[in-house]
This record gives sequence, C-alpha cells and structure tokens, in this order.
Amino acid sequence: MSKLPDLEGWAIFAKVAEAGSFARAAEELSLSQATVSKAISRLEKRMKITLFHRTSRRMSLTASGLTALEGASRVLEAAEAIEAELAEQSASLCGPVRVAAPMSFGLSHLGPVLPAFMMKHPEISLDIEFGDELTDLVANRFDMALRISSLADSSLLARRLCTVRILLVGAPAYFERYGRPRHPQDLLHHRTLQYAYSRDGANWRFRHEHNGEFVHPVSTSLRVNNAEGLAPALKSGLGLALQPEFLAWQDLQSGELETVMDDWQVEPIALHIVTPPGRRRPARVQALIDYLADHFSNVPWARQMDLKAPTLKM
Repeated sequence: MSKLPDLEGWAIFAKVAEAGSFARAAEELSLSQATVSKAISRLEKRMKITLFHRTSRRMSLTASGLTALEGASRVLEAAEAIEAELAEQSASLCGPVRVAAPMSFGLSHLGPVLPAFMMKHPEISLDIEFGDELTDLVANRFDMALRISSLADSSLLARRLCTVRILLVGAPAYFERYGRPRHPQDLLHHRTLQYAYSRDGANWRFRHEHNGEFVHPVSTSLRVNNAEGLAPALKSGLGLALQPEFLAWQDLQSGELETVMDDWQVEPIALHIVTPPGRRRPARVQALIDYLADHFSNVPWARQMDLKAPTLKM
C-alpha cells in the first residue's frame, strides 16, 4: 500500500455519497462519470472492501462505506476550506448570502439595517426568508439564521448577541377598565392575547424573587402565529399579552402600552445568529455576521445578561 493516502479518491467518494449517484457527483465535480467510477474502484481495490451496494435502480453505502464516510467528508471539507480561504484572500466580498429570520423581528428590526450593509458591500446579494417556523439550515441551504429563543444543544454554531426580556403589557385604556393585576392568580379575571409559538404552549410561566414560580393556564380571546399581530388588539385595550421587549419598545416609550406585574418575571430569551455545522464560512457571510452582531449588541432594548440555557460558541 502506498504511504500517501488517496486523498482525491476519498474526496470523490464523499461527494458520491453526498450526491447519491455517480452521475450527479461527476457533474458537481466537473469530472467525467468514468473518472468518478475509476476513483471508487481504485479505493475499493486498495482497501479490499466494497463501498457501495449498486443495483440498476439504486445505490447505497455498505457498512464499510458508512465507516469511511465521516473521515472522507472531513477530507473533502478541509480541502474545500483551504481553496475557499485562499480564493477569498485575493477576492473582494461578493456573492449571495441566504438568511432565515423570524417574521416580526425581521420586518421591524432586520430589514431596516440591511441598506447600510448593502451600500457598504454592493457586490454581496442578500436572500432573506422571513418566517416564524424553525428552519432546517442545512436542508434548505441557508448560510445563517437569526433565532430568538433559549437554544437547545444542537450541531448548529450559535453566537448570542443579546438577551431579550419578555414583558406583560397592556394599554392604559385596558387598565382603566379592568384594573392592574398584581399576581398571576389575578389573570384569571383578565382578558389575554396569545402568541401561538410560545415556548410554554397554553401556559404563562412567571417567577418571583421571593415567591417562586407560578404557571397560569391561558384562555385567550385572540391567538396569532405572529406576535406583531397582537399589537392592534393590545393598543385597542382588548387584552394583555406577553411580548418581547423589541416588539413593545417603541409603544412603551410612547405610552401606548404599559408593563404590569414587573416583580413577576418571565424567563428571558436571547437573539442568536446560528450557522450550519462546520467552521468554514465565506468571508461575505462572516461580514454580515459581524455587521449584525455589532448592531444588535447595542440596540436600546438589548440586555447583556447570562441565560441558563447553554450557547454554542461560534
């Protein structure tokens, strides 16, 4: 056996496994199908194993192929990273960046800060998808996403930008009509409005410094799948709602909304930038990450405080 590993062969094998066929791998690598086939045959002969089960209709990895795949994928990724890094050192920032962002936050806070970035980097094109559903970054080929939550452990890389308080808010007209609750138990006698994707479902969970935790089951008169959709009903005095501070900030400053039960707190969430697994990121993606991190770490509603939930380093 040659002392030098067949790095090209293993890289081709990883691409075939990723693409699911010799033909697609050949097309993505700009190689002939014969060259790809010979590389796999060369590896199988060298290692005295079979890497793929092949039939006229489908192809699948053998047990040996599965064992080899992780290491071969690292070979391919490392080679791509070297070439990408060298290429980007001599090139200006250009190309597409695909981003997923929550609907309300994206429209009210992400959208307004993009023009300055676009003017600074005119050769970068942005593809932004707004939606409150949790998006699979890898399957949908996103370069990054903004997420507002207490992130669970995952293979994604996350950079926490700031903490976001969740506030119980209502309009002055509501409080004049129904009074101000002082304890979560008082909410049984109040009208409530609810965000459908609340992490506690149909419950509101409060914690008091001295009185511990209290869970209030919500019976709502309005339920929406976009928290910004609660604003008109809130400002019309039709109920109370738990809102992230970034959504309520301006209305609190103007006096259209007021907070209540300030000594009973809801566990805060945080604004994160998350990216797919793997440390390799194009410079254009890193430029957007750094720009957003700088901006959102200094907005007036941002809070710099530790969360209990773990955050992966980025």
